[in-house]
Amino acid sequence: MKKHNFYAGPSILNRGVIENAAKGVLDFANTGLSVLEVSHRGKEFQAVMDEAVALFKELLDVPEGYEVIFVGGGASLQFFMAPLNLLGKKAAYINTGTWSTKAIEQAEYVNKMFGTSIEVIASSEDKNFTYIPKNFQVPEGIDYLHYTSNNTIYGTEYHKDLDCKARLVCDMSSDIMSRPVDVSKYDLIYGGAQKNLAPAGVTFAIVRKDALGKFERSIPTMLDYNTHIKKGSMFNTPPVFPIFVLLQTLKWYKEIGGIKALDKRNAEKAQVLYDEIDRNKLFKGTVAAEDRSRMNVCFVMNDEYQDLQDEFFKFATERGMVGIKGHRSVGGFRASLYNAMEIDSVKALVEAMKDFEAKH
Repeated sequence: MKKHNFYAGPSILNRGVIENAAKGVLDFANTGLSVLEVSHRGKEFQAVMDEAVALFKELLDVPEGYEVIFVGGGASLQFFMAPLNLLGKKAAYINTGTWSTKAIEQAEYVNKMFGTSIEVIASSEDKNFTYIPKNFQVPEGIDYLHYTSNNTIYGTEYHKDLDCKARLVCDMSSDIMSRPVDVSKYDLIYGGAQKNLAPAGVTFAIVRKDALGKFERSIPTMLDYNTHIKKGSMFNTPPVFPIFVLLQTLKWYKEIGGIKALDKRNAEKAQVLYDEIDRNKLFKGTVAAEDRSRMNVCFVMNDEYQDLQDEFFKFATERGMVGIKGHRSVGGFRASLYNAMEIDSVKALVEAMKDFEAKH
């Protein structure tokens, strides 16, 4: 039976990407060695790094003056690195869920060390993060405005870049390359790769170079973006295998038509599933309709059918659905529709929902 992988992360990879990665594990670049055991300083892996950076820039149309780096530590380390490198006096944050809350917490450490400050200018915590805040005022003279573009746990998403005068910093861990982005609005875009790009272990950062070094501050070597920019992500041993897989993903993205094609695919997949959630008497969505995530579709049983939750989970699992249980903090169901998810799998979930409705 075919498995339909809806895990929120680490998550689905394209089958062709996995096969190419497997070939590299057995014989990398005709070296007779596995990509798991080659030197990151060798010319073969240097070629992988160079091509990955070039394709990343090409697909996102990254302007001159920016650099793409690949580091470790996940987005969680970026929560601290971003303010450490970019926060001179004051920054603004928008709180839309678990990960932006963590980013705010880490920025507070920088405040304590250097006497800087941050202001949470908008939050959806009052309604358990079920909407994206709107109509807020952005303070003048801030170093940057930080937000999380997609909220994996609660299922809300910004569907376009924020429009404001402030420079932007964004955690795009879970929707990078799912839609067009105007990189020129940002001083930093970062994220873990394990949703839309690669297996866990590598973190991407798109950094505007002239946003760095604006104030005197002693920054630990490994936490300084300039360290990794100057050394081409090779200051220390990079996560070689995840970067190799990331390159295979970027090649596939280009092959199928780039960001424009991915944007269209993702809109279609999400529409198919949300239409069924809205139609089916057994289910309901959990967030404001206009803020629904295309990457993480969260839903629950309708109030009068709450006692069917475990039964539906078992029913869907028997149909090959994997990873649809909602995050432990919110419950219900979550279907993650990342770039590599094919629409046939979404339709299979919809059919399971229809058949379960007919059963009851």
